[in-house]
Amino acid sequence: MKIRDIAAAIEEFAPLGLQESYDNAGLVVGRADTEVHKLLLAVDVTEEVIEEAVAEGCDLIVTHHPVIFHPLKRLNSASYTERCVEQAIRHGIALYAAHTNLDSAPEGMSWRVGHMLSLGAMRVLEPSAAGGGAGFGVVGELSQAQPSRGFMRQVMERFGVGALRHGDVVCDEVRRVAVCTGAGGSLIDEALAAGADIYLTSDLRYNDFMRHEGRMILADMGHFESEYCAIDILFDILSKKLPIFAIRKSVRSRNPVNYMV
Repeated sequence: MKIRDIAAAIEEFAPLGLQESYDNAGLVVGRADTEVHKLLLAVDVTEEVIEEAVAEGCDLIVTHHPVIFHPLKRLNSASYTERCVEQAIRHGIALYAAHTNLDSAPEGMSWRVGHMLSLGAMRVLEPSAAGGGAGFGVVGELSQAQPSRGFMRQVMERFGVGALRHGDVVCDEVRRVAVCTGAGGSLIDEALAAGADIYLTSDLRYNDFMRHEGRMILADMGHFESEYCAIDILFDILSKKLPIFAIRKSVRSRNPVNYMV
């Protein structure tokens, strides 16, 4: 199987044209016409994930986050990014990322979290100019209102959240839920405008927690926790399109953030 065939399957679901201007999605290391035999899925390219790929005989790693996000000026092992790229090249491992294009794809990242929360009547929170259902975040409805604190506990259990930061619990029950995987502080106003009772996202800043206007609970569920579903999305895409190709989910893809509670 050539890398271009695997990329085509991913990009049919999440076209590269949907990625943000600052992003670096697509084939990051390697050549599109290279033949590969086994693929490893992870959230990030780390030295641990590279070691896993080598041990498992994987010659392609597909991640959510691109390992090269800013231009590299040198390769001298001074940073984990440089070491990962060096090791990938040394072992003949190609690196591909589906990042903001997977975030904003119809039925992409936030949609998957919404389904995991059993939300109904979902719609895009911030539609993309590309149309066709693309955009960032979703808002949907629980089948019935749930106690706010109980719902947040369910989120913690369902997504393995070690510590959930949240703003004032301004309503006793929640039913309309807004979600944006990854860093979603920029969509607080959209979640408010959608009438959400609670907005689940990550990487919220101190001042963000003051922007609820007394109408909505803000909850930071963690960046990794909100985006771990990328592995399952990519697995579903590739296993359906390329059923005979060997695909492995990383067991060493881990959260770089640790919690003391």
